[in-house]
Parts: sequence; C-alpha cells; structure tokens
Amino acid sequence: MAIRLYRAYTPGTRNRTVSTFSEITTDKPEKSLIVKHHFCKGRNNRGVITCRHKGGGHKQQYRLIDFKRNRHNVVAKVASIEYDPNRNARIALLHYLDGEKRYILHPRSLRVGAMVLSGPTAPIEVGNALPLSTIPLGTAVHNIELRPSCGGQIVRAAGTYAQIVAKEGSFVTVKLPSSEVRMIRKECYATIGQVGNIDASNITLGKAGRNRWLGKRPTVRGVVMNPVDHPHGGGEGKSPIGRARPVTPWGKPALGVKTRNPNKYSTPYILRPVNRIYFIKNLIIYYYVKIYT
Repeated sequence: MAIRLYRAYTPGTRNRTVSTFSEITTDKPEKSLIVKHHFCKGRNNRGVITCRHKGGGHKQQYRLIDFKRNRHNVVAKVASIEYDPNRNARIALLHYLDGEKRYILHPRSLRVGAMVLSGPTAPIEVGNALPLSTIPLGTAVHNIELRPSCGGQIVRAAGTYAQIVAKEGSFVTVKLPSSEVRMIRKECYATIGQVGNIDASNITLGKAGRNRWLGKRPTVRGVVMNPVDHPHGGGEGKSPIGRARPVTPWGKPALGVKTRNPNKYSTPYILRPVNRIYFIKNLIIYYYVKIYT
C-alpha cells in the first residue's frame, strides 16, 4: 500500500493524505455477506447518550467477517481484495471448493488467486489459520482467539501482528503489538502473517469534516466548558484545571490511571503488562500544552 499526497489547493488538502487503494481489486462487495448497519450514535435504548462523540457519518453496510476460521481442511481461493468501511484493514473474499464464500482480514502479501487453508495440519503460510500449539516460535500471527472456538478478538487492526514467544504445558506465550506478553490456550486459533494496509497509521485526515464522514463528532476540552458541564470548567480567561490531577467529566481520575479490574479472570495470564510510563508521560505533556496554549 502507498499513500497519496495532495497539493495545497485548499486548506483541507494542504496536509491531507489518502490511501492509493492499489491493492483493491473490486469495488462491489459480495451481496450474500453484507447486512444493514444500524448507527446508534452513542445512544442507548432510551435515547440517552452513553458514549460521547459519536454520530453522523456516511451510510455503510456491514461486511460479515469470518473471525473463527472454522472451515477446517477445506481449501479456499482468494477471489478478491476489497475495501471495508468498518475497519482500517482490507478484507479478502474466499471461495471455498464446496461453493461457500466468506470474508477474512487481508494479510499482508496475500495475493488474488492464492490458496488458503484452516486446520491443525495446514502449512505455515500467510493466510492459513492454525492452533497456536502448531505454529513455530517466532512466527508473526494475527486474529488471535482468547478462548477456543470464540473467534479472533485481538490483533486485528491494520499493520498489526503478534509473535509466538514460548510454549509450555497448555499455554502459548504471545507478545502483542502493545508490548504486552500474555499466555493463551494452545487450542486457540490464529492466522499466519501480518494484517495488511500497514500504512493506515500514517494517513492524515487534513480537515475536521473528514472525521465527521467517519461518524466522529468533535471533542471539546474540559477547561473551556462551564463548571456545570465539566470539573475542569470555569475560571476567568485561560485557567488551569484547578485540581491535583486531571479527571473525567464524571470526576474520576484520568490520564494514566489504570482502569483494568485487578480481579479479572485473565490477569494471571499476563506475564508482562504494557509499558505505560512513556505513554503516560506523553499524554500528560500533551494535555497541559493544550491547556496553556
């Protein structure tokens, strides 16, 4: 994948970059694998906003993705590589020998016409899905299950991959893109290779309206609100937050406070948590620069 640049014809194109979409082979999705996509706009069943900054956006249809890869020992051919408006990765359409069609996440370097297979005896090739116990150490994988037969839940974003580090007993140790190292049951399936569209993180939107196309509404800083709207609000002119630490709109500590439940069932399986020090430091610096500039 490559990135296309624009000349500064308008303020919106001055810093705008888009994908060239060179790897996409068709612009018409498979009709049997698309369903209506309802946008809740961050509201619950009573119409109350429970998730801010959501709403609007272009109309989309949801593509049914096969995250489970449970068609074992049935060879499939990659028929096309398509754009998916619901994710930053591309998707690949598989035609199985028995006539069934399914979408999967498009792994990097997987070409149209390639044959892929899922099962314990599948070869170690890009696009094939195998149990973690049969994948060699050091292999890059994605779309990893956390529980057997529940479908891939982690390492699904564009350009991401995890690495098999060790195997012991009933667990396989995996290093995730966040630098977290955790143990996963050896029966869980994963797909060989790195997720495609690796330059997705380098794309610059260029203008606020492009965020609105994606269904994202503006985010307003708490310090510019009124006291009734946010704990950081109020004051005369530019004023600090007036608290010992930044907080959320509901008064809970923000920026660097761990929110993971320590009693969660999977906590013992995490051998090394994410290195948060550098990440937290940058967040705090960014936050205070926003306040005082």
